[in-house]
Amino acid sequence: MAHLRMYDDSNPAIRRLREICLALPGVFEKEAWGECTFRVTGGSMFAMTDNNHHNSGHVAVWVKAPAMVQEILVHSDPKRFFIPPYVGKQGWVGVRIDYKVKWEEVAAILKDGYLLSAPNKRRAGNRGGANVAAAGAAPKRISPPLRQKKAPGRLRYET
Repeated sequence: MAHLRMYDDSNPAIRRLREICLALPGVFEKEAWGECTFRVTGGSMFAMTDNNHHNSGHVAVWVKAPAMVQEILVHSDPKRFFIPPYVGKQGWVGVRIDYKVKWEEVAAILKDGYLLSAPNKRRAGNRGGANVAAAGAAPKRISPPLRQKKAPGRLRYET
């Protein structure tokens, strides 16, 4: 059974959200569960609207977030940020876009979610200037790996 459309295309907050998301490389919008969802080509969904979803009483966006960001944001301002149903247990954060919206902050949160969802090639080319936590990214090696050398009766490590 198809879901009824939950959002209004004429809502200025939805238009602004769409503008931010679709400006990111390789992003496309797909309606799902009656809401706008934003996904990365070759990657996965990183944002979804919440237009009074299940009578939540607000208009918001749920965004995939790096480790600890959900907790930090929700504790910093629980009226603007919340733990969304379904995806909250995976660390996603809800951001109200109908109450004291700071669009630069919303854009940074969305870009972080985008980078978590983008394939490695796309992610590598789009880090510049972003407020990005490298959650799950392998650290760059700053020195050559240690090699194990056997010596009589003990192990030595050299670079």
